[in-house]
Amino acid sequence: MQKENLLTQYQEILQAYLQGGGENQLYLGQQLSKWLLAENVTPEEVIELHLGALSKKTEVSEEIRASFEMLTEIMIEYGNAIRENRSLRSRQKQMEAEFEIAVAMQQTMLPDEVPAFPGLDIGVVHVPANQVSGDYYNFVQREDHAFSVAIADIVGKGMPAALCMSMIKFAMDSFYESSVKPGRMLHHLNRVVERNIDPSMFVTMLFGRYDTMRHRFRYAVAGHEPGFLFCAREEKFTDLEGKGLVLGMLPETGFSEKEVALESGDMLILMTDGVIERKIGTRYFQREDLLPYLHAEIGLSAQEMADRIYRRLLLLSNFELQDDYTMIIIHRL
Repeated sequence: MQKENLLTQYQEILQAYLQGGGENQLYLGQQLSKWLLAENVTPEEVIELHLGALSKKTEVSEEIRASFEMLTEIMIEYGNAIRENRSLRSRQKQMEAEFEIAVAMQQTMLPDEVPAFPGLDIGVVHVPANQVSGDYYNFVQREDHAFSVAIADIVGKGMPAALCMSMIKFAMDSFYESSVKPGRMLHHLNRVVERNIDPSMFVTMLFGRYDTMRHRFRYAVAGHEPGFLFCAREEKFTDLEGKGLVLGMLPETGFSEKEVALESGDMLILMTDGVIERKIGTRYFQREDLLPYLHAEIGLSAQEMADRIYRRLLLLSNFELQDDYTMIIIHRL
């Protein structure tokens, strides 16, 4: 609607109202105000429009004109506030769109299914604390009798974490070879992370290779929560060994490898620190506090066990997920 047409329409509404109009003219004014807002017409422009329509109907004294000038000056600040609010809303919508892209990006980077081998049962629970997760896990199967598993925690949230996650995934995919040694993989990823991410960010990771013929798990750790090994014969959980520097800390870092053997009934529990980082009343949850919950679910399938542990821990912390949660259970049947 051009300015002249807008003035004519406003003048008609105003004149009809001044001549004794009622609800109909007020309703038309309300509808017009919605259009003015949609077209980003400022309050000072509305005052100018009103004065112009009034001047066409009757002679306006200089005193009245001066009062409108004062009102216009006052409304300028309202107009500035409205424009700032619109700008903030626009930026918020842009950020929401970016988050949606990051969420969709992350979903494509996580595996669609877990490896399937006779005599082996695998369960996974991965729950972001917010829209975009800082946790990452992946399975790579390029051998008939073995697969690799990675579980990582990216210190950082939002789009930077999503971009870092994609970089790690593609670095793994480009480097992966059959029988790749875990320490060598972490060494490669450390160089990629150190060169390409902000110094304020870093990545913890456990990377391992499971041999399904020998039932041995060889792994290396880069500052990550080590997890547990369950020995069925002794009915006992023990800590997986391994520490190592986080990825991205130093350019040339070596990562020592460890190996464990799994007998029938044994299990590997791999996780991020979001599993145990929770506050119960005035006390913080500890690694040893998790063991009774693990023991209570033994006998279920790996996926059922992972699901029930997640639900029980969520209930324990009053349904507040303070950090991203990822748990992988690998059970030799």
